[in-house]
Amino acid sequence: MTEQATSEVPACGLEETTSESARVPPTGPSGDTAAPQAPGGKQAPGGERASEPQESAPQPPDPAAPTATDPALPREDVPSAPLLLAVEDVSESSVTVSWEPPERLGRLGLQGYVLELRREGALDWVPVNARPMMVTQQTVRNLAVGDKFFVRVAAVSSAGAGPPAVLEQLVHIQETIEAPKIRVPRHLRQTYIRQVGESINLQIPFQGNPRPQALWTHNGHALDSQRVRVRTGDQDSILFIRSAQRSDSGCYELTVQLKGLEAKAAINILVIEKPGPPSSIRLLDVWSWNAALEWTPPQDTGNTELLGYTVQKADKKTGRWFTVLERYHPTTCTVSDLIVGNSYSFRVFSENLCGLSASAAVTKELAHIVKTDVVAKPKSFVERDFSEAPSFTQPLADHTSTPGYSTQLSCSVRASPKPKIIWMKNKMDIQGDPKYRALSEQGVCTLEIRKPSPFDSGVYTCKAINVLGEASVDCRLEVKGLSQPQPHTEEPLVEAVKRRKQAHVAQLCLTAGLVKCSLPGAAGLRGQGRQAQSRAPQRPEIFTS
Repeated sequence: MTEQATSEVPACGLEETTSESARVPPTGPSGDTAAPQAPGGKQAPGGERASEPQESAPQPPDPAAPTATDPALPREDVPSAPLLLAVEDVSESSVTVSWEPPERLGRLGLQGYVLELRREGALDWVPVNARPMMVTQQTVRNLAVGDKFFVRVAAVSSAGAGPPAVLEQLVHIQETIEAPKIRVPRHLRQTYIRQVGESINLQIPFQGNPRPQALWTHNGHALDSQRVRVRTGDQDSILFIRSAQRSDSGCYELTVQLKGLEAKAAINILVIEKPGPPSSIRLLDVWSWNAALEWTPPQDTGNTELLGYTVQKADKKTGRWFTVLERYHPTTCTVSDLIVGNSYSFRVFSENLCGLSASAAVTKELAHIVKTDVVAKPKSFVERDFSEAPSFTQPLADHTSTPGYSTQLSCSVRASPKPKIIWMKNKMDIQGDPKYRALSEQGVCTLEIRKPSPFDSGVYTCKAINVLGEASVDCRLEVKGLSQPQPHTEEPLVEAVKRRKQAHVAQLCLTAGLVKCSLPGAAGLRGQGRQAQSRAPQRPEIFTS
């Protein structure tokens, strides 16, 4: 078996005839191959042996089924017919055929394949390749459009060519037809808007082979050749209007036809111009510094939708116009913030894509803004009552104090009129006791306890009273004192202080280097010696009862 291979054959005319040396021996119906006869009775190239001349003249072979000559070669020496002969591709100038190797290659092996063509109505088979080629696919080029021919292929060995495989259907070379297709530019896929007087130039590319026929219509009717020019090329069609009018608006349809196939594309064109002014306008009402207007839409919108209305005002004194509203859609409006004492006139423009209308609708009468009398109605003054019952905004907090150090209890009260402050201890009034001092400033109440002792511990109450009511707050004060001295273990205060002073003087004497000291307590300090010199003098301790 041979591997799949492809071969391209250059120019091959169907009118050519093969020479004796290049012609492949024809194959008989039985599959046997006869050796070709060369002129003069010599052996042809590629033959194993020469045959003797025949006594009778040879009969002309049938081109469709050539007969075999004697002597016939054994059947197993020549290959069988190729399998699955088919046309792979047909173009305008070429044809590609393919096949599969034969089932039986022969004892002598396979040398290649020979492809032959026969035109419709002709009798001779024309070989495409002069020599056998070891390929299973061939492309025949340089064919003419309209050619019709049959195709066959035979496997060749050193013993000769085997039976051919003939393609049953006729191969027809035709011009390739490409279906028409229109490529509409992006900006033409939506409504194409132009103003009156502008030019319209549409270039629509299309595809198709051979060149298709292009046809334009306007709203389903043929174009006006006096105003519209059309030029169609191989790849595009151009529609041109020198000066567009509103009547040119509508749907333009391009149809591309090619041998029963067609493609269509629709392009919407809108030709517009400036709109007319509003039909009428009137002044509805004038009050305070406001004026109400009403108008009717214009009869001519310029062949397109309106974008709105523009409202302007002008003072009678200056005559200058000022814009109040732009692109205003309703047909009624109220103009505010007019100056009192002036007279105004109003006008309204229509607006579309082309701009404002050439003229405007103007009110016939003036709007007089009259000054109105304003009567002042002052409200009576109501004095605010700030009276308030006492209330503590900051209560008293529990407190712990040390004996001998003054302490303070504070709170804040709010009331109107100013309340009377009363301090109590354990629900007993302490206002006249000199040990306590009560202060009150800007609503802050303070009770100062001078040098408290444990006896001053208890519950303290601050009460505020005015004509609207009273309020009170409580807190607990705790004074923590030292433990009481024991009489049998502690010396009197005076003796203890005196004794400490004597010990201090004796220490100073030892430090100064005195050997003898008559002060009591010096004997106990002599033994300390050097330790007293290095030790700093200590301050005497003070004991309190």
